Amino acid sequence: MSRSPAPAPTPAAPAARSRRELTVAVLLCALSGALSLSSSSQPWAEVTVTREAPLPPTSEVLTGGQAAPLVSACGLLLLAAALAVIAVRGAGRVAVGLLVAVAGGVLAWSGLRGATGGGGVDLADIGASVGLGGARLASDPVVGWPLLALVGGVLAVAAGLLVVLRGRGWPGMGRRYERPGAAARPAPAPARAPRAESEEDRHQAAWKALDRGDDPTV
Repeated sequence: MSRSPAPAPTPAAPAARSRRELTVAVLLCALSGALSLSSSSQPWAEVTVTREAPLPPTSEVLTGGQAAPLVSACGLLLLAAALAVIAVRGAGRVAVGLLVAVAGGVLAWSGLRGATGGGGVDLADIGASVGLGGARLASDPVVGWPLLALVGGVLAVAAGLLVVLRGRGWPGMGRRYERPGAAARPAPAPARAPRAESEEDRHQAAWKALDRGDDPTV
């Protein structure tokens, strides 16, 4: 017994897949931006400055925005890109995808440096802030929040690559999908030709004229 051929995919399937891919890209951009901004406001490192005696040591907590200023900038850029992916189309969308991927790479690198203790902590800056140039510096990284930025960067890179590779075929803002196979609007029916006047019609017209007081022979 021969198998029946598999049904062909409907024309609406590619459109539905494009909408799903667009939704995933927008959500990844928004999520990575939110993770970046959340991480930038949290502590990334606890810095201890040991000063010359008899001055006691001092401690300072550096947030992600202080240790890695690009984290906040990348977060704002990714949130804006979530809207730009919807608003632009074609080559403009590919450019946005490249920008998202680059921002994700910068964000992931900053998070990795912060988690491994290689954040942008400068001894000269800390010493100047406390009024001493010969202070000794010890930095203890807070691993959790930099790792959150690292995760956000990986998600942003994935979103950027998805936009670059697949974004040209996605719908833009205000574009509507019509139902496939929709019937065209029917053309208006032609007007009927006037019917020829019969003998009975002429008799009825004469009687109506008499009822109105008119002379039908005129």
